[in-house]
Amino acid sequence: MTSSVLVDRLDPAAPALRAAVAGLPAYLAGRRSVSELTAALASNESHYPPLPSVVDVVREQALRINRYPDMGAVELRERIAAHLGATVDEIAVGPGSVGVLQQIVTALCDAGDEVVHAWRSFEAYPILVSLAGARSVGVPLRADESHDLDAMAAAITDRTRVVVLCSPNNPTGVSISAGELDRFLAGVPASVLVVLDEAYVEYATRPDTIDAMAVFRAHGNVCVLRTFSKAYGLAGLRVGYAVARPALADGLRRTGIPFAVSGLAQRAAIASLDAVGEMRDRVAAVVAERRRVTDALRSAGWQLPDSEANFVWLRADDTLRARLVDTLADADILVRGYAGDGVRISLADRATDDRVLAVLSDRGRFPD
Repeated sequence: MTSSVLVDRLDPAAPALRAAVAGLPAYLAGRRSVSELTAALASNESHYPPLPSVVDVVREQALRINRYPDMGAVELRERIAAHLGATVDEIAVGPGSVGVLQQIVTALCDAGDEVVHAWRSFEAYPILVSLAGARSVGVPLRADESHDLDAMAAAITDRTRVVVLCSPNNPTGVSISAGELDRFLAGVPASVLVVLDEAYVEYATRPDTIDAMAVFRAHGNVCVLRTFSKAYGLAGLRVGYAVARPALADGLRRTGIPFAVSGLAQRAAIASLDAVGEMRDRVAAVVAERRRVTDALRSAGWQLPDSEANFVWLRADDTLRARLVDTLADADILVRGYAGDGVRISLADRATDDRVLAVLSDRGRFPD
């Protein structure tokens, strides 16, 4: 039987992908563990099990999965709004923060419009922009792995519709200071939406961390993007949200796929907000591990930035990157390599992190 791939190649009348889709790079998820002995540190998941109170709610809600969820996620939006000091009409939810970002790009960008973001940053950014027919404008990070906000401001043109700032940045972990952001926003046209992607904000500890809600209130062109996937540990349920001006938030709800956030996800997110104290205890443990791992790696001769997220970053060319990924894999440790840039290592429990440190304890094993 002739394969569909062969038919596509031989039959010019066969349905063809849009050029924007055919040219898209595939999103590369972190490699999954193949045994219980494997340390899966390639994806930025919480390495804690779900909170018991959240599990109880999910079990109860599982008996209702024959029913559609609330498409408007009204109760969840009400709880998020109360948690942040916002109003319910300022909240839009979606399947993870990346799903909400796709709603933002869909709502604002026509073909030929531009979205400015740092690079390297979250690899879904250029994919989502290309899907909308818009143009992705990646601005290189500075030598210290931080956003080059001056260069990003210079990259804004009359075709720019959105600027995405990932803070703390994935995969480098470096955050933007409140002062840097204030100076940047002062020069951004009011017609350009600035999205603060704060997927890892719960892990941020620097004294000058951005107060996103204060910035949102002070600037009419700012949108805050967050998720329950990281610190709250709901990566498998996919629920994120945006805080935006009511007209924009309404547009995001209109562009979202109907029923995209399941009833399980909505109830689990509400339960997670009820258990925010437990979440913060877990975050504190991750932050302590981050400090310990960073200090140990630096003592071993590695250079790495101060991460504000739940991972650490090693800048590496392709030769060193491949050596790091392969050597760690030989020790049953999966990490995330980025071609041309480096390696991201998610933080886990102390014993697992010690396995990483044992492999990387001798910087001399990994010549540049």
